[in-house]
Amino acid sequence: MTTTRWDVQVFLSEQDGTTHAEARLFSSRRDHLSGTGTARLSPEDHMDVAEIGYELATARALVDLGERLQRVAHGDIEALAQF
Repeated sequence: MTTTRWDVQVFLSEQDGTTHAEARLFSSRRDHLSGTGTARLSPEDHMDVAEIGYELATARALVDLGERLQRVAHGDIEALAQF
């Protein structure tokens, strides 16, 4: 059995009602990939709950990272199919 470890780090920042997240994937086989996501406080929101902005921005960054990783995998498959 082989075990490989990949790590994802999420970096969060917040400014003027906008939360930004960057999810970075690190593996030993390639340069890191990253995805980004944002969440904005709606003018109709009665409360500014930072944790909700962190959750939404992080979820969106992870989705973006997943889509980018799928594109890399499809590119790798296409490159192998040409042999």
